[in-house]
Amino acid sequence: MSIKSDRWIRRMAQEHHMIDPFEPGQVRHVEGRRIVSYGTSSYGYDVRCASEFKVFTNINSTIVDPKTFDPNSFVEMDSESCIIPPNSFALARTVEYFRIPRNVLVVCLGKSTYARCGIIVNVTPLEPEWEGHVTLEFSNTTPLPARIYANEGVAQMLFFESDEPCETSYRDRGGKYQGQTGVTLPKI
Repeated sequence: MSIKSDRWIRRMAQEHHMIDPFEPGQVRHVEGRRIVSYGTSSYGYDVRCASEFKVFTNINSTIVDPKTFDPNSFVEMDSESCIIPPNSFALARTVEYFRIPRNVLVVCLGKSTYARCGIIVNVTPLEPEWEGHVTLEFSNTTPLPARIYANEGVAQMLFFESDEPCETSYRDRGGKYQGQTGVTLPKI
């Protein structure tokens, strides 16, 4: 298994629509203002989060349970940024839609800009032949409110290609998150 380079990422995005929309380089400025970068990097792809957020709250005193998830445990918002309360959590989704090849595993990691502010992106895999918008999970580990920005870089995807295709892919087993398009809540 080997990590894939910027050349491979560009080729797969252009020839196989692996990432859509796709940015072949790094975008650091938009309309003259500096942003948290997104696009192709040396050995990864920096994704953006869309403007739809679900921020966890204790207003309704619900219990977070992945088997019986209560939508009252968060507040939904559509905004150009999201403030995550101290020691709290938010969900968002990528702007980019992914189509993962059968012999590739993708790992989602946080960007250092946010990590240095105490904002952690949970490490999650994108399995072979999974497709959809990635639901991103952000933890604010600080005792202060923390802001994340929509349409700017928030996480990096690393692509690992196996020397042989897997026997059973995510699509083969009918994975429950296949084809997701919005911020998707836990399913069992």
